[in-house]
Amino acid sequence: MIGRPITRAKAVLLSVLSVLLLLAGYTWMSHRQHQVNPNDTTIPSWSQLAEGVKKFTQPDRKGERWVVEDSLATGERLAMGLALGIVFGFLIGMLMGCIAPVEAFLQPPISLLAKVPQTAALAVYFVFFGTGMEMYVAMISFGIIPALAVTVYLAVKEIPAEMLDKAYTLGASAFEVATEVVFKQVLPKFIDAVRLSIGPAIVFLIAAEMVVGDVGFGYRIRLQFKLSNMNVVYPYLALLAGFGFLLDYGFRMLQFKLCPWYQSHTK
Repeated sequence: MIGRPITRAKAVLLSVLSVLLLLAGYTWMSHRQHQVNPNDTTIPSWSQLAEGVKKFTQPDRKGERWVVEDSLATGERLAMGLALGIVFGFLIGMLMGCIAPVEAFLQPPISLLAKVPQTAALAVYFVFFGTGMEMYVAMISFGIIPALAVTVYLAVKEIPAEMLDKAYTLGASAFEVATEVVFKQVLPKFIDAVRLSIGPAIVFLIAAEMVVGDVGFGYRIRLQFKLSNMNVVYPYLALLAGFGFLLDYGFRMLQFKLCPWYQSHTK
């Protein structure tokens, strides 16, 4: 039947099977490519990938490890951009959902900005913010604010009017209704929206790093791609995927701690 749950053991087994199939598919493609050209580097073998991992995890001539340098740079930019985007996205969405004049004033520009592709607006960010940290942070935050604000706004509008009326009847002030009723109803959906924004935020950051970065994952991927070192590019992509997965998992655990009622409702 549609929507019928499966056991935990079966879910874990299917998850492991899907990963094994991906690895087996890559192994087959690499083997086939190397039969045609033993020196091929476009789809590296597992031994070539091991060499690539060794290259970026061991100290270079300057005594620096690429993976450490790039992780610190990309992580700092992403953390600051996400933090600003989350704060302003939530505040704008709450104001739009709770105050009608603010909704009328902000809805047109927010709707317009939501349709602007951030990677196409790179030149605009360069003009306004230069090519330093401010540009990366602005690109990420402005890129995710519209979607987060709209999510919060719609979540506020979905709250039944009877629930708000009951809170007012019991003597709650407008501020108390916003913090005790609206906030708690919106929070789990907002965390879901933040989880969905992690992927786009990483895309915005990597795109900017590939164009103007002198350190970071995007810069390293661009540089190693030009040198045809795909045995470095693929592991870097895997690290990015793992980093995004850990962020998503962290927000999911946060949602579980803060909104246990929502977790049980969605199961």
